Amino acid sequence: MNNAKQVISVLAITIILRSLTGCSSPPCGAGSGEVKDEAACVGRTVDTFPAADEDYFADMDYGVTKNKQVVGQSLAPFVPGITPELAVSAVIKGRNNWIVWSAGNDKFWDFMATESRGNLDLLKTLSNYDKDNNNGPTYNRDNRWHYLGLVNEPCFEQGNGPRADRYGLRLDHRTLGCAKDPFENEEKYPGVKIGARGANIEVGSFYGYASGVVGLRLFPNPNFDAQAESNWDAVRYYDDPGYFNNKDLVRPYRVGMSCGFCHVGPNPTNPPSDPENPSWANLNSNPGAQYFWVDRIFSYEADESSFPYQLFHSSRPGALDTSLVSSDYINNPRTMNAIYNLVPRLQNAKNFAEEKLAQGSLDNAQLNDYLPKTSPLTAFYKAPDTVYTPRVLKDGADSVGALGALNRVYVNIGLFSEEWTTHFRPLVGGKDISPFPIKVARKNSIYWQANEAQTPDLALFFVASAKPDYLKNAPGGNKYLTLNNEQLSQGKAVFAENCAGCHSSKLPEKAYRFFPNGCVNEYYLECWDNYEKWVVTDEFKTQMTAMVKQPDFLENNFLSNELRVPVSLLETNLCSPLATNGIKGNIWDNFTSESYKNLPSVGSVPVHHPMTGAISQYAMPAGGRGYTRPASLISLWSSAPYLLNNTVGDFYASGSVDDRMRSFKSGIEKMLWPEKRTGNGMFKTQNGKMLPGQIDRTSTVSYLRVPAGYLPGAFSGLQSTLQRWLPWLVGDDGVEIGPIPKGTPVGLLSNINLDSPLKVAPAVLRALKALKKIPKDASNEQAIAIFEQYDVANELISVSKCPDYVVNKGHYFGTQYLGDSPGLDDEDKYALIEFLKTM
Repeated sequence: MNNAKQVISVLAITIILRSLTGCSSPPCGAGSGEVKDEAACVGRTVDTFPAADEDYFADMDYGVTKNKQVVGQSLAPFVPGITPELAVSAVIKGRNNWIVWSAGNDKFWDFMATESRGNLDLLKTLSNYDKDNNNGPTYNRDNRWHYLGLVNEPCFEQGNGPRADRYGLRLDHRTLGCAKDPFENEEKYPGVKIGARGANIEVGSFYGYASGVVGLRLFPNPNFDAQAESNWDAVRYYDDPGYFNNKDLVRPYRVGMSCGFCHVGPNPTNPPSDPENPSWANLNSNPGAQYFWVDRIFSYEADESSFPYQLFHSSRPGALDTSLVSSDYINNPRTMNAIYNLVPRLQNAKNFAEEKLAQGSLDNAQLNDYLPKTSPLTAFYKAPDTVYTPRVLKDGADSVGALGALNRVYVNIGLFSEEWTTHFRPLVGGKDISPFPIKVARKNSIYWQANEAQTPDLALFFVASAKPDYLKNAPGGNKYLTLNNEQLSQGKAVFAENCAGCHSSKLPEKAYRFFPNGCVNEYYLECWDNYEKWVVTDEFKTQMTAMVKQPDFLENNFLSNELRVPVSLLETNLCSPLATNGIKGNIWDNFTSESYKNLPSVGSVPVHHPMTGAISQYAMPAGGRGYTRPASLISLWSSAPYLLNNTVGDFYASGSVDDRMRSFKSGIEKMLWPEKRTGNGMFKTQNGKMLPGQIDRTSTVSYLRVPAGYLPGAFSGLQSTLQRWLPWLVGDDGVEIGPIPKGTPVGLLSNINLDSPLKVAPAVLRALKALKKIPKDASNEQAIAIFEQYDVANELISVSKCPDYVVNKGHYFGTQYLGDSPGLDDEDKYALIEFLKTM
């Protein structure tokens, strides 16, 4: 095929793919820099969005807000002159922001229900499905935790069927005798009156209605006008694909998502006896959604033959690709961050993490904008362009200050989506990405302004509440802790000599000299190399061992230095450090520092061919990519499985102390004895030794489908013609790309670099040509043979944005698989494990 024909064919395919995505009309204005959010559209001002001050969640987080004096004492060092009453008020408002504030993102998640072709329909995620329902999964409130990994909200029950007061939706009912949810008070927290709200349907509160699931709130849909109501059929919404697979379907409610959806979880030291029915005292705001099943939540039908399901299935429970929506064309599931010891984390940043801001990153709010100059928290920003910052994302990209990192999280779950989605094409990509501008958000979004006003209280909430969860305080926890002080002392020495250089924020003073002014620039690798050489010297080991053996070593220790560690040393999967959302000119450009954008390349690293196992070298790019910050080891006993994607260790899902310890034992042994890891192949480490490794592959023959109801109206008139010319693509029910053979590496398809569509065109066309040759009734063996005939794997690897497919490799410290080290002996490893349990 000549170049002209290639371009024409690619354009034709691009038109088809882009026609699969709809885009709802903005309420006010059009285009980047001009569009306003719904609140600004109707003239609301930021003062009409007050932070909620009811202490509804008083029993959560070890009851932190019940003791004014303790809260006052915890905040007094950071907010001079604050009274216990004001301190508790700030903490209450911060927690309410975390758990019930969705910042107007209900519009975004309603849009995503259509954009995902109905896969990501949160209104169905909230619903109770009948046991005899054959058109979807069978789950409801009684098994929601075990099936979805979502936290059931206390004071709700499943009820006896559809709710008349919710347009026949099968939603949870509030339990009789429970106090009313104060955030539903529409007089105190009046919702945004727009469209059908206040005309055809109620307005409600700007915090929405409680849904029965922590972190998800219901909002009356302003598009649910009289016509939409006349077309609404709740029975068909659940049971008739011909009805609910329709881009024009208007649901009576939109679902808003708070940060708590991905971060509230069972209290590790006070777990519920029945995880389906927790009390508020059984829940904490900060451990992260460790049991969250992405494949079931984001693909509610859980259809194994659907490629989106196969893609989501590569996310282990508790892991999520945060760049899924603003796609960087890399399948990159990572664990949801726990939030512990914020003050020590900030202090560590003061020692290690000085960074420079420029251009759009200068527009981020800083704690200095809200606190007295005498507050120690104002020391983390020095005008005009210097920050000392925690690194929230695992690739160390968040680098503009604590408040900027928090605000970015809200944008990533839909805050001011009217502007955000003008800078990329959600989910599928295929459009040039440009930065989301903070300056524009501050001008055109009232929700952004309200969010910025509330994030300082959120930070103070974490200062007061984000404390470690210790195994010794858990019911039955002591039976897992050693009474052998000699073994524990040995474990401390092993930790000091082998782990503390990365996994402690308390270090010998000399450590900080290796990173003058953060050393976050083109010379960073030189600073890192010098530090790495020092931490293996007797000088470091002697001083560090003395520190670790101090009785207060674990107190106020973040148990990570948050330095950016080169992936060439870690040997972990490359897809996380290859993430591009934060690099210069990309979507999070304003939320990353100039220092990050100037980081050097870590060099070339080996990758394995997913079919043959052959090794080749991949040159890592510069400009921020190639690094991973060490995870904090706080409450390590409660957070298994391990690695940044939860791939190492068996997963036991109840949340009980015993199951957490079963997961811990499995995970920590596979970290320290990598030969115990499971996999579907054997792969070579950088020192030439073989280990089992896992490549995520499709579990059955699968297809990428788009039901006809989600296609543009013009499709129906062209359907018969398209079926005649493209029978391998267009059928009676819509568009279907496939069959994709069972055993296909998921990353082959999910990691195609669409940043440059014309460059990848030949490879994509060859893959499509192979698909065209596969008969509808072909066996999997026939499909594989055709893929091999057309060399599909090598074609797609050649245009991959992350050609690394082994997901559970790396972090071989303390083992024989790193360099020429003989590794720790078993006695040292078991001693280390005993010390790790105490963290």
